[in-house]
Amino acid sequence: MMNNEELKNKNPLIRFTGFYNDWIEKNYKEVFDTSVSNNTLSRAELTSEKTLTKNVHYGDILIKYNSILNIQKDDFPFVPDSVKIDSKNFLRDGDIIFADTAEDETCGKAVEITEIENEKVLAGLHTFVARPKIQFTSKYLGYFINSPAFHNQLIPYMQGTKVTSISKSNVQKTYVKFPDKKEQSKIGELFFQIDSLIFSTLKEHDKLISLKKCMLQKMFPKNGKLIPEIRFKGFIDEWSEKKLGNLGETFTGLSGKTKDDFGHGQAKFVTYMNVFLNPVADPELVETIEIDSKQAEVKYGDIFFTTSSETPEEVGMSSIWLDQGKNVYLNSFCFGYRITEKIDPYYIAYMLRSNVVRSKIILLAQGISRYNISKKGMMKISVPFPSYIEQQKIGAFFQNLDNLIKKQSVELEKLNNIKKTLLNKMFV
Repeated sequence: MMNNEELKNKNPLIRFTGFYNDWIEKNYKEVFDTSVSNNTLSRAELTSEKTLTKNVHYGDILIKYNSILNIQKDDFPFVPDSVKIDSKNFLRDGDIIFADTAEDETCGKAVEITEIENEKVLAGLHTFVARPKIQFTSKYLGYFINSPAFHNQLIPYMQGTKVTSISKSNVQKTYVKFPDKKEQSKIGELFFQIDSLIFSTLKEHDKLISLKKCMLQKMFPKNGKLIPEIRFKGFIDEWSEKKLGNLGETFTGLSGKTKDDFGHGQAKFVTYMNVFLNPVADPELVETIEIDSKQAEVKYGDIFFTTSSETPEEVGMSSIWLDQGKNVYLNSFCFGYRITEKIDPYYIAYMLRSNVVRSKIILLAQGISRYNISKKGMMKISVPFPSYIEQQKIGAFFQNLDNLIKKQSVELEKLNNIKKTLLNKMFV
């Protein structure tokens, strides 16, 4: 008689209504034919020019492709026509291709081939093919193979330190579990729909990122110009340029601290990564420290600049602080800048991240293995300003754009978390 744990393991934690039968368990060798061979061409030996044969590269399996690989829609490198190919190794719908090498435990990630039609397709270098001996509904195996229920079986067999690999023979020691075809179909379609939502949301997110990048280039005047390429209707006056040093004063971040001073206390400090990542600093991305009256306390409207980076392109990243909280300091790897004139805070936040200003900041970077900027040098930079009303329009535009990007990011995170949870609980 089976105990409760054995009974539980025969079926997943989450199932569609109306399905009660126990899932079937079979050894990998009972389920898959492993006689289909891959080709051994490196990425450099493949071509982007369209030939008769497409190639599924292991790097694309790990990074680019989802669990279900649509031969008609996804992008592939091609095998040169000069390469001799044994036709028995051409792929079919339903074939599973494993990537047998990766830099981490994503080793063993796989794709299920669909919509192959009349195409000729080969599995590439560092892959191996599993061809089902028994019939499964489309998409079920693609998601099962990439679920923790199957992938966790591979982990004990993975070898290597810098590069992780798994052998075809060791994968054959695993087992495959599956329900009847009706339940397979529902599971496959559910995950496919989730992936479709993730793809469409990511596409919208990337469009917004591209739009922001374009507008940061076109909504601020280029060097030597006083009018931007794109402008809100009704604004025709020329912009002016002012040196940062004439608009405010600098202050230093935390000083005189050791590692023992951090991680406790009633005060907070703005982290380096908060400044680096966000045009408008996130008041939640702070860490604790003791209250210290000797340190410069940050105020609403203060701007922060990173002082060093590994590349000149990333030095001097800026962020504005728009929180009214008390006892907040700035980390020691940044300096602060307090404006004394009336300037729209969102305008200056995004203007300092615009292409024209970033190009000026990058020129200040000094160093070899690590690049630095000085407060004195930064204060000599001239930056563009329109009228205050136009500043407000531009600032609000980028603020709304960032809010939309953040909304899409939150939606993406939700969908990926839903998928992760269901991959854990809908397979066994």
